Amino acid sequence: MEPSSPTDTQKSLPPPPPLPARLLTLPPLIWVGTGLWFVLSCVLLILRYGYDVGPPIWLWTALTGTILGFIGLFVMWWQRTAATRGSRGAQRVSSTAE
Repeated sequence: MEPSSPTDTQKSLPPPPPLPARLLTLPPLIWVGTGLWFVLSCVLLILRYGYDVGPPIWLWTALTGTILGFIGLFVMWWQRTAATRGSRGAQRVSSTAE
């Protein structure tokens, strides 16, 4: 028998399980990724302007990755401070995750 409405289906589904703790620890991943983009940007800056090697799109891609990494770090800091002060719209990480 088909459910009569989408709300019937949603009511019958169990709640999703909590995420594992290793998926909730994003800061190390963001720091490592941003650091790698930064190192690559430095290397490409030296190669591009010191030795005139490599297309400029590589340099701009690495610089964009670095900037987006820093934006991601800022957003994580912003969410963490909002959760600390008890803001209703802040994302919270459960400490009971496995």
